Amino acid sequence: MDTALTRLVGVRHPIVQTGMGWVAGPRLVAATANAGALGILASATMTVDRLREAVREVRSRTDAPFGVNLRADASDAGDRVRVMIEEGVRVASFALAPSPGLIAELKEAGVVVIPSIGARRHAEKVAAWGADAVIVQGGEGGGHTGEVATTVLLPQVVDAVRIPVVAAGGFFDGRGLVAALAYGAAGVAMGTRFLLTSDSTVPDAVKARYLAASVRDVVVTRAVDGLPHRMLRTDLIGELEDAGRARALFHAVRRAAGFRKLSGLTWRQMVRDGLALKHGKELSWSQVLLAANTPMLLRSAMVDGRTDLGVMAAGQVAGVIDDLPSCAELVERIMKEADGVRERLTAVR
Repeated sequence: MDTALTRLVGVRHPIVQTGMGWVAGPRLVAATANAGALGILASATMTVDRLREAVREVRSRTDAPFGVNLRADASDAGDRVRVMIEEGVRVASFALAPSPGLIAELKEAGVVVIPSIGARRHAEKVAAWGADAVIVQGGEGGGHTGEVATTVLLPQVVDAVRIPVVAAGGFFDGRGLVAALAYGAAGVAMGTRFLLTSDSTVPDAVKARYLAASVRDVVVTRAVDGLPHRMLRTDLIGELEDAGRARALFHAVRRAAGFRKLSGLTWRQMVRDGLALKHGKELSWSQVLLAANTPMLLRSAMVDGRTDLGVMAAGQVAGVIDDLPSCAELVERIMKEADGVRERLTAVR
């Protein structure tokens, strides 16, 4: 299927696998790329040296284009950009808007820049700065999310910018892809659907928790880091929501210490990164620390399989997914479904 997205990044199918921390590693990214979609490597949970190793590992598994997701506000963002440029990565994606200077540096090196946004004004801003495309995530999406549904946000952004728009939040099948294209998008991005594949390295017991979830089990909470965060309802989420300030601070410091050791960050860097996520919100010190070490909470579940100690980011689609296909099977299925939907629509006319 030929769209502005496939032409821009050089993939066969207008599908993006998002850069999920601790989930979107070399195996999943390479499997996605080999399936003809765009895989995005999550780098925020990696050291700079590990990022270079991961990029090379993906390269050893596939010749297809892939991307790397960066935190634009990270203290070592410049080092990570240099790794991408030196290693010939095709796409740079961002959860927060990159600066005009960073966009210019990447584009000068031939890297396609695709920030993720959650509001029309943010899309207009990064488009004016030179972004090549945007991923638009509506409130149905997993992780940090907004209040506006994809079906409302997507057409707003499509009408506002003249660059390719990729729809995210609530997509898992071919019907959704066709719907997104009808709205004017150039493709769809999916996180939870790719997490729930056989190529994902997430422990089987954790995948089982996702598969058992209903739509009502996927909730939005501010208890983790003070910002709206969509994830599976667990006992830990309940404890965080019920904890007093002193208890919350104790647990935040303990988890932050673990993430600091794992990541090599200093306390100063962690607090700075946590403060960067405030976005004008009033956060307690426990929330600032939790914001800085949310990757540790995700790691506990996504890597260690400790759903009692970690959190599980999830889009609402977790409640309607019931299988674990390979990436190749998933992408083929979505494209066949999309073709079938388009044929039926043509027959109706």
